[in-house]
Amino acid sequence: QVQLVESGGGSVQAGGSLKLSCTASGNIPNTFTMAWHRRSPGKERELVSSVSSNGDEIYADSVKGRFTISRDNAKNTLSLQMNSLKIDDTGIYTCALYNYYLEVEYWGQGIEVTVSS
Repeated sequence: QVQLVESGGGSVQAGGSLKLSCTASGNIPNTFTMAWHRRSPGKERELVSSVSSNGDEIYADSVKGRFTISRDNAKNTLSLQMNSLKIDDTGIYTCALYNYYLEVEYWGQGIEVTVSS
């Protein structure tokens, strides 16, 4: 069993920065992809960014150039540095661990990010 716990959310003004962290505990298959998803008000949950075990990164077009994902397999952590935040970045951000079939196997509880003008 794997548990994912997010931290680092909060409220920030537009243009500001936040760093989200996800700490994984349990039997961690660090060979698998990890990702951040978000659900913004009135929208479907979307993939924000993912990173594979060999470091391949994917970003949603809306966050490219502003967000940076990173993982530390030795510490079982996943991070998301969010810069130049926009009001549209507001939402619940959730850490996810994928399985071999690139399906989400585990979800974190989610953490709230609020960006205001």
